[in-house]
Amino acid sequence: MKFWYTTLLAATISTYATAVEDLRVPGGVAVIPIEANTQPRFNGKPVLTIQENGQSLAVVGLALSIEPGDYTLESEGRKIHFNVLPKKYLEQRIYLENKRHVTPNTLDLDRIKKESRKQRGALDAFGGKLDSVRMVLPVKGPISGPFGKRRFFNDQPRRPHSGTDIAAPAGTPIKVAASGRVSLVGDFFFNGRLVVVDHGEGLKTMYNHMDRIDVKENQVVSQGESIGTVGSTGRSTGPHLHLGVVLNGVSVDPALFIPEIRSLPQ
Repeated sequence: MKFWYTTLLAATISTYATAVEDLRVPGGVAVIPIEANTQPRFNGKPVLTIQENGQSLAVVGLALSIEPGDYTLESEGRKIHFNVLPKKYLEQRIYLENKRHVTPNTLDLDRIKKESRKQRGALDAFGGKLDSVRMVLPVKGPISGPFGKRRFFNDQPRRPHSGTDIAAPAGTPIKVAASGRVSLVGDFFFNGRLVVVDHGEGLKTMYNHMDRIDVKENQVVSQGESIGTVGSTGRSTGPHLHLGVVLNGVSVDPALFIPEIRSLPQ
């Protein structure tokens, strides 16, 4: 395949992938045709590759913090250019009774730093064989916190929402979105009781604010298997599941992998 042809394909919106939506915006995913048996990299990190209809595709996670503009995917010495378009997300204001979840004290900050390092280790890992990028909805309920919203806690600005919050009664079983290996289990200051499942090749799902956790680290789980129940642990105002999807180390919109999310009431 000639370099100019590869570049031309990447400049257009891909129509190959049916399992992942190609949406090249902050918090989105770029699905880019590549040559077979190559390992592309973006920002120095390896990215997920899949096969659709005989075509090899790179599936690139785009961080919420990425600036719109021209970017390059590197694949076996070739530079494949693609554009990231701007997207404006809405705002969400949340009021918390626990002021430490707005302004943590010194001991809290020490704990948060340790937990952040632990989470990043699990979310940045790249390895394992991917079974499928097709995902199922872990719980059903109204959307209480859309992906990407810029959040204000007690009127103080914080980072945009890195997942989708789905409200459900406490104790509702949570189904794992896709098969994989449990890479992290814990009880964290902000995220509460959480589970991270590694699906292979840099694709992870994250389940926060759980009440009960029914799996252990390194346990292999199958799509649709219950991994615990909905709760309101950590920084939470009521029972819900925070569902996160992480791709090549950055959080992306779960609806790009689970279109059913768009049909949930808000």
